[in-house]
Amino acid sequence: MAPKKDIPCYVIGVGMTKFVKPRGKIEYTELGFEAGVKAMLDADINYDDVEQGIACYVYGDSTCGQRVFYQFGMTKIPIYNVNNNCSTGSTGLYLARTFIKSGTADCVLVVGFEKMSPGSLGSKWDDRESSLQRFMPIVAETRGFEAAPPNAQLFGNAGREHMEKYGSEARDYAEIARINHEHSKRNPYAQFRTEYSLEEIEKSPMQHAPLTKLQCCPTSDGGAAAVVVSQAFLDARPHLKDRAILISGQCLATDEPSLYNRSSIDLMGAGMTAYAAKEAFKEANISPADVKICELHDCFSANEMITLEALGLAETGTAHQMVRKGDITYGGKVLVNPSGGLISKGHPLGATGLAQCAELVWHLRGWANNRLVRGGGVKVALQHNIGLGGAVVVSVFKRADGKVATEVSSEEVAKLTGLGYNPAVEAKGFTLAQFDKVRSHTSESKWALNDTLDKVQSRF
Repeated sequence: MAPKKDIPCYVIGVGMTKFVKPRGKIEYTELGFEAGVKAMLDADINYDDVEQGIACYVYGDSTCGQRVFYQFGMTKIPIYNVNNNCSTGSTGLYLARTFIKSGTADCVLVVGFEKMSPGSLGSKWDDRESSLQRFMPIVAETRGFEAAPPNAQLFGNAGREHMEKYGSEARDYAEIARINHEHSKRNPYAQFRTEYSLEEIEKSPMQHAPLTKLQCCPTSDGGAAAVVVSQAFLDARPHLKDRAILISGQCLATDEPSLYNRSSIDLMGAGMTAYAAKEAFKEANISPADVKICELHDCFSANEMITLEALGLAETGTAHQMVRKGDITYGGKVLVNPSGGLISKGHPLGATGLAQCAELVWHLRGWANNRLVRGGGVKVALQHNIGLGGAVVVSVFKRADGKVATEVSSEEVAKLTGLGYNPAVEAKGFTLAQFDKVRSHTSESKWALNDTLDKVQSRF
């Protein structure tokens, strides 16, 4: 085996679009472009600094990544197209870190985007076997099929198993959704920002018990991006060290044989999540007790329940007690999904993991000053992003300077970024002059850019 290098890897820039209902009005080229420009502006770099490009999307033709990246410039760099189901964005982040840690690159731009169809997810290919084909016989043999959206049925069954084994109740799952919807009202990028009562969530249309509609994430259009760099790159730019966030631990894992052991919880990837969490914690030299803020993959409220346990944030069989105590929101044990999570922020598959990264970066910088953990003490942040079929990425983030996150005023952030506003609390855009700052100054192609800049700016 070749010797491994261990070069520290930092996120120095993040950006994202608003997540919106999929109505076919915004092209993926615009979503990726907007997110990428914002991330480069945040990182105070130019596209000519980027040595590798990673594009993350699930629904799209081959080389859609090149179509997006060429809008920044045509610099001949390698561009990788990643598809790992719902964990696609975090897989791109993991790949970028791999490049940095190995010494292959000093600066990598990761852009995730998704243009989706309305309604529940379904396969785009009916002439070949689905990657989830082996799931269905287990569902049929253990719980049977009902007239419900397939994904809601898969995750709802996990909730039912938890209720049967450990005593959680339907109201516990509704409470998870209530909290996430309440959190989303402070996130300007969230698709839904409406606060609902517990009763409203319980009375929304049933999808697959215990899951009602307001406990299920929507399909979404959106984009998000991150700039990932080496220690040497950061050292050459000391003015960025107070906003650089270290990826101190990370694991990309796939399923273990327990996936097919006839457990609805294991079928949803609990085993690989537990393994990835242990490996990420070990590398970061922390324990679950150190985690005060977490963005986890709540595609359905039932998945948040089982993931709290798989990550070690709750003992097996006790996550519902954590929910009942208010320990997953402000003032509790761990602030979970301050962004509103997938349930209310939205879930454009290729962008989700990078949007989670952006949220946690803003918290560790102290920029998300309308939704920070109050009382101090936040030294690390945890991210979890899963895709059935399967892949999971668990990441641990820390500030590069080793300090505890403290609040920074929006006025100060506006000065630091040069944007004129705080991107963590205001979903605004950028000027032509700002785009000129980050576009390639050596290999620009107006043909590749076409009218994307005009379309994006028209929405601001």
